[in-house]
Amino acid sequence: MKKEWWHNQIAYQIYPKSFYDSNGDGIGDLGGIIEKLDYLKELGVGILWLSPIYVSPLADQGYDIADYRRIDPRFGTMEDMRRLLEEAHKRDIHILMDLVVNHCSDEHEWFQKAIADPEGKYGKYFYIRDIKDGKLPCNWRSYFGGPAWDKLPGHEDKVYLHVFHKKQPDLNWENPEVREEIYDMINWWLDQGLDGFRLDAIINIKKALPFRDYPADRDDGLCSTSSMLREAEGVGDFLREMRDRTFKPHHAFTVGEVFNEKPEEIPDFIGEDGYFCSMYDFSATIFGQAPGGWHTYRDITPDDYRNCVFETQRKVADVGFISNIIENHDEPRGVSRYIPEGELTDAGKKMLGTAYFFLKGIPWIYQGQEIGMENIPVSSIEEVDDISSIDAYRVAREAGLTDKEALKLIEKYGRDNARTPFQWNGGKEAGFTEGSPWLRVNPNYKTLNLEAERKDPDSVFHYYKKLAALRKDPEYEDTFVYGRLTPCLEDRHNVMAYCRETEKQRILVMANFQKEPQKLPLPGGVKKILCNNLKEEPQWGKDILLEGYQALVMELME
Repeated sequence: MKKEWWHNQIAYQIYPKSFYDSNGDGIGDLGGIIEKLDYLKELGVGILWLSPIYVSPLADQGYDIADYRRIDPRFGTMEDMRRLLEEAHKRDIHILMDLVVNHCSDEHEWFQKAIADPEGKYGKYFYIRDIKDGKLPCNWRSYFGGPAWDKLPGHEDKVYLHVFHKKQPDLNWENPEVREEIYDMINWWLDQGLDGFRLDAIINIKKALPFRDYPADRDDGLCSTSSMLREAEGVGDFLREMRDRTFKPHHAFTVGEVFNEKPEEIPDFIGEDGYFCSMYDFSATIFGQAPGGWHTYRDITPDDYRNCVFETQRKVADVGFISNIIENHDEPRGVSRYIPEGELTDAGKKMLGTAYFFLKGIPWIYQGQEIGMENIPVSSIEEVDDISSIDAYRVAREAGLTDKEALKLIEKYGRDNARTPFQWNGGKEAGFTEGSPWLRVNPNYKTLNLEAERKDPDSVFHYYKKLAALRKDPEYEDTFVYGRLTPCLEDRHNVMAYCRETEKQRILVMANFQKEPQKLPLPGGVKKILCNNLKEEPQWGKDILLEGYQALVMELME
């Protein structure tokens, strides 16, 4: 495998609206990110992805873009963006922006021109169709609920496609003029000094055409868009062209948000000549999902989590570099998801961090994960901002769940969990803003915050710094970055264990996903304990005793 600069990096995702507010308006901004660059450097971060900061009406929190070449004034100015790039690069931090090109905002100039003249040039930038006999072109359900078709404003006989929110019309990638516009925009950003992109919902750019119905999977008579994606073929033609016209000439780093990929396509996505440098592993985050709604989801167990992760590692193997996560802006907090309710402790948070951090691929930290931020309690649907949560609540109530039961689903799966403001300290609004925050702060901020954890050498924050330092330790870095991953003890309940190996070194990672101790066999003699999330030093011979929620990283004898 050709070695690249990004192979040994630790990446971090910022949700700008909730990271740090530098001007007191209740919204995080670019100035706030610049102020915290030294913090990110201290943590060991080398790649920084910003969720959207473009001009947007925020129907879907910035993933509805009204102008791809302007920074939304809520977040700052283009001069602020240039300063961020300059200051980040001084610290050897690479900046990625979110590339959202499956759709734009209905307030984008292109869509407004399409409304004015549906038969003209810009009408062909979107999927606009006539209503025939009062019937929609197909029965696809949007990701946020309801039909994926809506009336084109001012045209009673026409509809447009939006597989996400109705204010997010899908761009017609079959039209080469659309692709040219997008490539020009991408190159413009890369010419500004941007280091690359995270590609949002990118598989959706290819539709199975012509439009047709699929079997309904709910009582609403609609079907999940994933039914169409399973049949769509040819997305690689678009992705290859985009790579060759934009990313490749700039040597840009790219990571794809890829769902619904077919296993045989993985080399095409992240192989030696892949469309992207990396893609996220969502196997655990989508586990247990069902088309009926959140109330039909199945909870993931520690064994399920381990099996999902190892399945991905086997599929990817030596093909390319996967990006490993336990949470992001679209998911609940990882510690609240993967550790059973009622058992959440600092030990468990550190254990989960250890289990994923040394997998083959790039470890991603989502803002607040490094201090162990948790899901937020919900007492009323009026407290909820997330549009997908609001739709899931409606679906659950219509299915007969009580208000309390439906709100419990929001607490468990809702996207607001990840979007609450970063908890910097125990003061007013967790130190996030001098004003009123756009989204409420998690009430546990007085005890769970960075300032308190900085003072405690045994905190989750200091432990994450140790994980980052160990991964970058010159003595072990080559093994963690390029070594083989071999799963161990896959038949043991509530255990995740694997070896990272090169010809010269073997490192064993073991995690006990339960509160009861477990005695486990060792695949070799222990040379040195490299990392331990508990103060208790383990004793070993042929076996080793792991305390409840203990995780160890051990160098084995050669």
